[in-house]
Amino acid sequence: MPPGHRPGLRHLWEILQEDLAAAHAHDPAARTRLEVALGYPGVHALWVHRLSHRMWHHPPLRLAARLLSQVARFVTGIEIHPGAVIGRRLFIDHGMGVVIGETAVIGSDCILFHGSTLGGRSMTRGKRHPTLGDRVMVGAGAKVLGPVTLGDDVQVGANAVVVKDVPAGAVALGVPAQVRMPRQPAAERDNHSDPALLIEYMI
Repeated sequence: MPPGHRPGLRHLWEILQEDLAAAHAHDPAARTRLEVALGYPGVHALWVHRLSHRMWHHPPLRLAARLLSQVARFVTGIEIHPGAVIGRRLFIDHGMGVVIGETAVIGSDCILFHGSTLGGRSMTRGKRHPTLGDRVMVGAGAKVLGPVTLGDDVQVGANAVVVKDVPAGAVALGVPAQVRMPRQPAAERDNHSDPALLIEYMI
């Protein structure tokens, strides 16, 4: 069970409401929560994952959980393995092409842009996908590969390829990603801006 989650349908309903509120708050194009609930594939994929992840913890339901995740992939273009651990209030913007692997762990209040991948570099069993702290943002097309750890408040620029740990508050840019520590503290930065703008840290 992800941190901050508890068993029971009532608590699951609270988590789903938080997901909806997070998407509405983070996207300036969202006019109403009803629009988000009906028209945002990132929210739909996350909601299906909340259910399939609970099913995954019951071995007789694992096949059903996997098939349910594939239905969500077909409908939304977002692939989330039911074994992935996702914290509260994740926002997947646009979403098409997002992939989250089985052993990935995502903290709370994170943002993933379209085309981003939390993938593996090995075909062996065990922990092979990334761990993201809280308030991490992964830019469009970025790849975070292997059992690496991204600390709290990390920002990954668009199309970056991250294969090493990134300390809290840092910015990772480029291929392979280079780590920069911005002068501005993480608490003062705009954590909702497009990560493509983070190229300014390279200048």
